[in-house]
Amino acid sequence: MTDGAGMAGLRKRRTANNVLWSRCVCSKRSLALGEGGACFILWRRTVFYTHWDFTFMAQDSLDRSSRRITGTIFTTESIFSAAYLSAVTLLSLNAVALSGADQMAGVPSTIALLGRAAIAVPIGMLMDRAGRRPAMLLGYLFGALGFAVSGLAVGWSSFALLCLGAGLAGVANGVSQQARYIAAEVWPDERRARVIGTIVFAGTVGAIGGPLLVGPTGSLAESFGLSVYAGPYWFGAGLALLSALTIFLLLRPDPMRLSRTRETERRPDPAAPISARPLRLIFALPLVQVAVAAMVVGQLVMTLIMVITPVHMHHLNHTTGEISLVFMAHTLGMFGFAAVTGWLIDRLGSRPMIVYGAGLLVVASLLAPAAANVLTLALALFILGLGWNFCFVAGSTLLSNQLHYDERGRVQGANELLIALASGSGSLLTGAFFAGGGMLRVGAVGLSLTLVFGVFATWRWRSQRILSANQA
Repeated sequence: MTDGAGMAGLRKRRTANNVLWSRCVCSKRSLALGEGGACFILWRRTVFYTHWDFTFMAQDSLDRSSRRITGTIFTTESIFSAAYLSAVTLLSLNAVALSGADQMAGVPSTIALLGRAAIAVPIGMLMDRAGRRPAMLLGYLFGALGFAVSGLAVGWSSFALLCLGAGLAGVANGVSQQARYIAAEVWPDERRARVIGTIVFAGTVGAIGGPLLVGPTGSLAESFGLSVYAGPYWFGAGLALLSALTIFLLLRPDPMRLSRTRETERRPDPAAPISARPLRLIFALPLVQVAVAAMVVGQLVMTLIMVITPVHMHHLNHTTGEISLVFMAHTLGMFGFAAVTGWLIDRLGSRPMIVYGAGLLVVASLLAPAAANVLTLALALFILGLGWNFCFVAGSTLLSNQLHYDERGRVQGANELLIALASGSGSLLTGAFFAGGGMLRVGAVGLSLTLVFGVFATWRWRSQRILSANQA
């Protein structure tokens, strides 16, 4: 449409739901080089760049925006995870104190999990309709409100308010769980795994920093005449507001727009409109099923073994310090190598890493019941965390790469709902398995689930090969 002489064209084309204006112009540099020029596409008053003959300036602009968005999300996730885990640290203790009954200790945590599950699909739909930034902003504001309500609950000795605050914080956590997808979608397919790994690594900040904030924030609250047990909640509210402000100021342009641009670049016909597929068709795709199953089974097996391990160690007369050591090893396995996992996925692919992750879950399921000392049990929990990490990051990458920009929110929301339900089921059932057969039965259940997943994944990968051969 354009040439080195600087001819420009303007055309209007109607798509199914939008009016698309295309304008092709030549830059001075392209004229000097005798190249074809650059094409600017205006869609809903937003400028996107597609490559013609002259693309490197547009690509550089995209990459700068992608780096800023990734850095912003890493920062806000680090801050919010620290706030959330500092609040969770005292949640069961406050539940017992405010309710006056030990059996109520897990109720606020269960409500938080229900809040996370309940928001997963609605927030995904909001992301597809309004964009990623409004949804993330809303999530962090829910977190600030939830932490503040919990702080009031401690001051007013209200168990009901504590449960409400936990539910609101759980909603915020549900939104936060989708941040890895948002950061990844602004990059090309071959770089998404590293980005997802980097955002998952942000959980390390929360895992380490969150519990460390409990003591200082409690002392700070006490100096203002508040309860020492309310400190983490009020400080967490401030951190959540800081995350919301950071998202509002720096998460620009909206990641959904960059995702649309990336997708337009790699399509054979960038002008062709894309229609969003129904959920049932998306979840019928073999690779989508493998990706979701990898994350759900990894979460379920990890939760089954992790939640009951302190009880198992207590029965073996281990000290709280030894229990803490084992969980430090587990946390290291879960988050410490997430960035490396992403790099490995980019090098090897999602499929091998899911296989390796399942293999590690098998080893952990066998080793945890057989562990005869603290170091062996710490190794088993480290392997368990690393297996979860491989399945989680590789599954997230595989799922993200199967979706269009206008499908990601609701599909990933549905996936997060399944993960939350798997986590809740694992926490609920592991006690019954342990009571019926000890750690040996818990390990056997984890092993069985992993092997069933292996068979399922092999079958679906074979179906994908047949499907690809038929389409070729």
